[in-house]
Amino acid sequence: MQFGLNLDAAFSALADPTRRAILARLALGEATVNELAEPFEMSQPAISQHLKVLEDAGLVTHRIDGTKRPRRLAKEGIEAMDQWLEMLRKALETNYNRLDVLLAGITKNKQKRGARR
Repeated sequence: MQFGLNLDAAFSALADPTRRAILARLALGEATVNELAEPFEMSQPAISQHLKVLEDAGLVTHRIDGTKRPRRLAKEGIEAMDQWLEMLRKALETNYNRLDVLLAGITKNKQKRGARR
């Protein structure tokens, strides 16, 4: 299955709590580097480095607005990760459904044996 994104880079980028917080902030709307740096006790260059990792992973993009370069979530990158996670959700659901059927059969057999005694 092809997801159109380097999932290793994307999930590696998400391993850092600062980058996850940046993504959470960008989920509210685009922001400049200075706006993104406000809640953190780190320099603007440090935030820029985190943004570079997120951009390289395909999770964040930017546009040029005069001297500003507001960042926003990259729809394609987020959707690719979501598709991969959905594949796992479906596999888990299938496994749980099979387990439910198995457990229901065991319970039914126990009830039949108990009724015979």
